[in-house]
Amino acid sequence: MSDWESDQKPGWGGAKSPPSNTRSKGDGEERLIERLVKSLQTEQRRGRRWGIFFKLLTFTYLFALLFMFRDPLGQAMAPTARDHTAVIEVEGPIAADSQASADLIVGSLREAFGNEAARGVILRINSPGGSPVQSAYVYDEIKRLRGEYPDKKLYAVIADIGASGAYYMAAAADEIYANEASLVGSIGVVSGGFGFTGIMDKLGVERRLYTAGENKAFLDPFSPEETEDVEFWKQVLETTHEQFVKQVKAGRGERLADDPELFSGLIWTGEQSLDLGLVDGFGSTSYVAREIVGHEELMDYTRRASPFQDLVDRFGIAVGSAVADHLVQSRLELR
Repeated sequence: MSDWESDQKPGWGGAKSPPSNTRSKGDGEERLIERLVKSLQTEQRRGRRWGIFFKLLTFTYLFALLFMFRDPLGQAMAPTARDHTAVIEVEGPIAADSQASADLIVGSLREAFGNEAARGVILRINSPGGSPVQSAYVYDEIKRLRGEYPDKKLYAVIADIGASGAYYMAAAADEIYANEASLVGSIGVVSGGFGFTGIMDKLGVERRLYTAGENKAFLDPFSPEETEDVEFWKQVLETTHEQFVKQVKAGRGERLADDPELFSGLIWTGEQSLDLGLVDGFGSTSYVAREIVGHEELMDYTRRASPFQDLVDRFGIAVGSAVADHLVQSRLELR
């Protein structure tokens, strides 16, 4: 038997070492397992780092919310003990949920009048108007505070625009100042909406409205307009307009010119307003503080809405609400 043949028979001869390719396969598996273990350890460390990051982010967010709610009225700065002129901003549309709401403005007025170091108060106005109710609240409070603090004067200063409900507020001031190019007046009432009956007919949409009370669906934008409803609503507008005119006359008195167009809803320039008696002179906030009040240092008393509410508004919730209001409601406004 040849050597070759004896090598091929199983069971003969001593134990043989495993082939070299078997050893390489075992080493490869060990290295693969080692890499998997290291990869898992790396992922765990990475997961812990991200977990810490998100925990810190959550903590920062909660801390920011706590800071926002700590002072919901957000006073701009604390008044000093030095003599100064108090300034209160009336900016933008006048509404219960806006920066120019009666709650915020009245709170600012009370603080300014209550501080002995505030030698005079300026209501700096840049607003097209808005809610007659909010405007009336501020008007009444100005009158009350002027009676309680007779030695402290309140001046309204109109910037770009002081119209309708904003002028309603200004009429309660001791004096009103504006720029020659300011827009002033618009003493009138407006209410508007939309009717959708025509487009509903084209789309084949049927209106189903159930009420208890024959006038509960008054001025419903999805129902045909009724002549009686329109006439009634015009009476409401006329009554509100008369209230507006009455308060302006009470505030301005004999300074108003005898002009039939004065209360027609027209808006005037500052220069025209001086001739009509709607304003008392021309001047900025600084001018009034320096030349009229006699204390040039200005101190901001404006209370502002919660930063959280402002954040919500920035996300568009307020915009969506405003669009819906204009589409389906007939709101009464001084603008």
